[in-house]
Amino acid sequence: MRIDTIIHNAHITTVDPLRPTAERIGVLGGRVVGLDEELDGVVADTVIDLGGAPVVPGFNDAHFHFSMVGMEMTQLDLSPDRAPTLDALYGLVEKFARTLGEHEWVLGHGYDQNVLGAHPDREVLDRIAAGRPVYLVHNSHHMAVANTAAFARAGYQRPDDLVSPAGGDVVRRADGSVSGLLQEQAMTLVSHVLKPVPQDNIVAALEAASHWCLSQGITSATEPGIGGQMIGHGPADLRAFQAAREGGKLRTRLTVMPYIDAMHSLGALGGGFDGWGIDLGIRSGLGDEWLRLGPVKVISDGSLIGRTAAMCCDYSDDPGNAGFLQWEQDELQRMLVAAHVNGWQIAAHAIGDRTLDVVLDGFAEGQRLLPRVDARHRIEHVAIASDAQLARIAAGGHIPVPQGRFISALGDGFASALGEERLDKVYRMRSFVDAGVELPGSTDAPVVPGEAILSIHDMVNRRSSSGLPIALHEALTPAQALRAYTHGSAFAVHQENEKGMLARGKLADLVVLSDPLDGVAPERIRDVQVRATMVGGDFLYDAEGELAPR
Repeated sequence: MRIDTIIHNAHITTVDPLRPTAERIGVLGGRVVGLDEELDGVVADTVIDLGGAPVVPGFNDAHFHFSMVGMEMTQLDLSPDRAPTLDALYGLVEKFARTLGEHEWVLGHGYDQNVLGAHPDREVLDRIAAGRPVYLVHNSHHMAVANTAAFARAGYQRPDDLVSPAGGDVVRRADGSVSGLLQEQAMTLVSHVLKPVPQDNIVAALEAASHWCLSQGITSATEPGIGGQMIGHGPADLRAFQAAREGGKLRTRLTVMPYIDAMHSLGALGGGFDGWGIDLGIRSGLGDEWLRLGPVKVISDGSLIGRTAAMCCDYSDDPGNAGFLQWEQDELQRMLVAAHVNGWQIAAHAIGDRTLDVVLDGFAEGQRLLPRVDARHRIEHVAIASDAQLARIAAGGHIPVPQGRFISALGDGFASALGEERLDKVYRMRSFVDAGVELPGSTDAPVVPGEAILSIHDMVNRRSSSGLPIALHEALTPAQALRAYTHGSAFAVHQENEKGMLARGKLADLVVLSDPLDGVAPERIRDVQVRATMVGGDFLYDAEGELAPR
């Protein structure tokens, strides 16, 4: 028998409990056809000796704003590393504005008021932007700051007359004037004029994100929100993803989530059943191994570090503020139920513990009206959950999607927002695994950087950037974290039969590492490097150009 490729002399971690390790792997037609003794007597067109290097399945980020990562590569980076103070931020904005035409937008992202001490101010941005519109997105992507010219472009010549929309807030100073800060749904007051993003720009962003992901060993990702008003680039987002795939520019396998406000009534479907979804009755699962339609996404509340997530009690450092829901509670639950009975997998963003109960009630009502086996509804983030809520998630067969990288990048902000007493229930992981839940791995990039290995490091070590321990009892072992970032993320979108393990019949997506994740000290996991990335049997990234056949 002749196949395409045999990789040998490798230390392969398969994540398959039936065959945990191997030294040889064979590939034919983009899929794994055998391991070790199954390849005896088999010849291959290409034979690669890895010299004992560690190999794992391709990393799969279950919550990764893929197109946004690419888009932000062309915008002004205001993350704490670049802008640790307000003065530094203003300096970067002023310098960037000078490079633009007088009518171009100054678009920035990644600032964190927890580091800066305050949000940027509208009037300061007016002075330094020389008349250009400015729109700066918070690192949570749940709030943004606009200057006066940006409000004018959106049709508001007198920003101080603005009224906060439902599910959002136009923040005001003590004198009643608008500061420029827009929270949650209020962001759309300005952001709508930036859409739709031209299709060519989206395709270019997808290509850029693909290249970056390959360098990080990320072979699959789930894009959590396209085509909506709150999230996405325009009503024809999926067309751009298809164009990128057709043009050979999409080299990462993607599952995309349509946002909830892209759904609409489909009218009576016969048999007394009313439809609700996108046209033609299309729902979760349509697509192929490269581009699939996944769950419907709904943002139920806000951000923990932004103090807008709906909590059961006030934020520790902001008495009187317990956050808020993005929708009226009855409307939110109506949408969840409608999505369930129309066959969608649901991915509900739920940060706060108050929101978590509302979402779980919606899932339960949907199941009461139309029981579905293995719906696998997802709860994105689950930033804080009680023992009772955790048990309810496990019993319902739901998939929690916490972010490992949040622990180091945002952990100090969590501590301030929640206080010591509640910090032990934040971004729980080990408790879910111990309860039998198949946990996925994710980053929520570009909210925080999207490197999979750094996220795995945080899942194991759970310390903030200042060194503060964050619920150490929720730490995973390296093997558990790797399973989450491979099999767990595939399971979260009903694709565990296609990928997530290196086993016969599965897609030949794998990563060659510098060191085994479980063979270095836990505090050194972050230093492990990606040497090469294979997708569908082809090495699409080779850091040193060392994988020539021999």
